[in-house]
Amino acid sequence: MDVISPGPLALEVLEREEVGRALAEHDFATAFALFKKWGGLSQNKIASACQLTPGKVSNIISGQQQVTAFTVICRISDGLCIPGPMLGLARRPWEAKPDEQQQAVEPERRTPTGETPWNPDRTVELAADVTRSDLVMDRRAATRALAGAAVTGSGLLNSLEGWMQPAAAVVPRLRRGRLGENDIEQLERTTRHFRSWDHQYGGGLRSKAVVGQLNEVASNLEEQQRPDVERRLYRVMAQLSGTAATMAWDLGQQRQAQQYYVLALRSAHAGGDTVFGANVLAGMARQMLYRDRPQDALDLVRLAQDGARHELGPRVRAMLHTREAWCYAAQGRPGAFHRATGQAVDALADADDGEEPYWIHYFDRAELAGVTGGRLLDMARTDPRAHAETAAAEIRQALAARGVEASRSHALDWIGLAECSFLAGDVSDAADYTYRAVEAASLTRSGRVRRKLGSLYPYTVGRSSSPSVRGARDSIRDLLAS
Repeated sequence: MDVISPGPLALEVLEREEVGRALAEHDFATAFALFKKWGGLSQNKIASACQLTPGKVSNIISGQQQVTAFTVICRISDGLCIPGPMLGLARRPWEAKPDEQQQAVEPERRTPTGETPWNPDRTVELAADVTRSDLVMDRRAATRALAGAAVTGSGLLNSLEGWMQPAAAVVPRLRRGRLGENDIEQLERTTRHFRSWDHQYGGGLRSKAVVGQLNEVASNLEEQQRPDVERRLYRVMAQLSGTAATMAWDLGQQRQAQQYYVLALRSAHAGGDTVFGANVLAGMARQMLYRDRPQDALDLVRLAQDGARHELGPRVRAMLHTREAWCYAAQGRPGAFHRATGQAVDALADADDGEEPYWIHYFDRAELAGVTGGRLLDMARTDPRAHAETAAAEIRQALAARGVEASRSHALDWIGLAECSFLAGDVSDAADYTYRAVEAASLTRSGRVRRKLGSLYPYTVGRSSSPSVRGARDSIRDLLAS
């Protein structure tokens, strides 16, 4: 194997979370500033390595110019020896292939296909394999995981058909388990706490704790437990896997997120929890929407609705209708969007907290308003006059109803409201809302919040004549670089 000369950036710099995020978003203003801060590179050295002028590098860092040309992005990758996948590129010619020893330490992790039997024993094996791999993953492997793409299309959808079939019988184990009622209740309480943490704060430091608990549950399922305990253990494993999936997705680890979603769906299937399985499919649909695959997302929503139609409560039905509406918005079908949103409103009107699982209680009128506002904002990006004001009105309802305790959602609402104002041309309000968004984002470790905040940055470029916008831009850059 050819030996690759070390680039001007130390590996530790490229492994930093904020660097990976900036590169993935092509936020070169932040990336270059971080290279100066952590890599000790001067503007002249960056310019020389990337075949840019020092003046252009200065303008990029100050936000006066953006890098959008594919050829320039390739020059940055090659000049600074940044692996192509970190910038959304294919592997560059100078990148070495991993040797067999590294492959042995970090085997390829595959999403289960339709050939993998949908039986409880195989689900337990899958849980043990996936969690064990995550628990031993080092920083370098975690950096590479950010570049892993989720499976889409028929490769994903065909693998989920087993969801519609009855679960196979469990094969008796050789070892006898000793878990009792108190043990399973403690596990269920812990699972609820983990889910609450994720809903408030996103992934971050708690993801390893979730994966560790999931690994322990899989170990317990390798033993012969009482039938009632075993059924509840599979449901605990489903909910822990779902939390691990959303945490990985929040951190930008798309392939890992999908693996945990599939594990959650299979665990719910083994535990007979059809309603939670539908919720998992809704999560997978959301992931496809963020990957610009609205038809895949719509197919997943319909799979959820078909597989659990007679068991769904009002809140879960409403949530699935909002996912359906999201798909229509992404497809540019405003009529279908409003129809599905109306169905969500009607379903939620019948909701009663006592009749549905705890994990769907978050979906209230505030959440519906926030989701609806976000989807109207998606459509406003192509037609601001038609949708920007109505999007802002929905987001304001969400902000008024849920408050700062919904840390991640609260920050996302302010980011959305700031973007609505930029689209509507109200620069003064946009700057004010951006400051509020930065303040809210500083209170959560959510990677998704930071990525969304980074998407506000382009709106502030080219408005240097406005001191408030200039200050808002600096506040975004300061937070993303911290």
